[in-house]
Amino acid sequence: MTLLSVNVNKIAVLRNSRGGGEPDVVRAARTCLYAGAHGITVHPRPDQRHIRTDDVLALSALTRESGVELNLEGNPFAPPRDGYPGFLALCEQVRPAQATLVPDGDGQITSDHGFDFVRDAERLRPLVAELKALGCRVSLFADAGCEGLENAAAIGADRIEIYTGPFAEALARGDASTELARCAATARHAQALGLGVNAGHDLSQANLDEFLEAVPGVLEVSIGHALIGEALYAGLQRTVHKYLAILDEAGQARRAS
Repeated sequence: MTLLSVNVNKIAVLRNSRGGGEPDVVRAARTCLYAGAHGITVHPRPDQRHIRTDDVLALSALTRESGVELNLEGNPFAPPRDGYPGFLALCEQVRPAQATLVPDGDGQITSDHGFDFVRDAERLRPLVAELKALGCRVSLFADAGCEGLENAAAIGADRIEIYTGPFAEALARGDASTELARCAATARHAQALGLGVNAGHDLSQANLDEFLEAVPGVLEVSIGHALIGEALYAGLQRTVHKYLAILDEAGQARRAS
């Protein structure tokens, strides 16, 4: 069965837009876990636009107490600044179960591309080794159809996370067949190299089942923006239950085929 890690960045966006402590990021994460989510994802950025270092520490304590995984995302090349010690330093503090490396910058509203493994692999190699020495499983953000997956495997990565934004956009336009084929081919290639496959970005109740039906062996999906938006209408617990039902149905269909 594919696991659901809920990204709670958007809770922090709401909190930071007003100041103070509400809505409470830890309380929201606890609610998601109570509803059955398998883990929590956060992507602290150097500009602290949403998740802050103190949130990471608090969520680490929560996930350890709850016996679930914390997936910490970030750009390992971004330098430290006031209030942000750097991605590797944060990982050293909290030892997340999974560290997902993403090539984003301050100018991006959200992550919008994966690594160029032909160009970036050797820069990533020592960072991957350092994170694995901390006990983290290492996942690398990857575009569907990217070149150089062999390099990602060679530098010691455990998984890739397929960037699913283009698939979601194509489906919204009415035809996702080409993007789904690219995602599926990338997943198969990664798996043949011994890499596990995660997926995330713009996945939602409207497209998750179609994605999982087409893309084999997805171990984990990280969903935040759509889930929190849907929860505004349906309630957070009910929304998580709906995602879990989709994942369970997809797993049953795969086992039956």
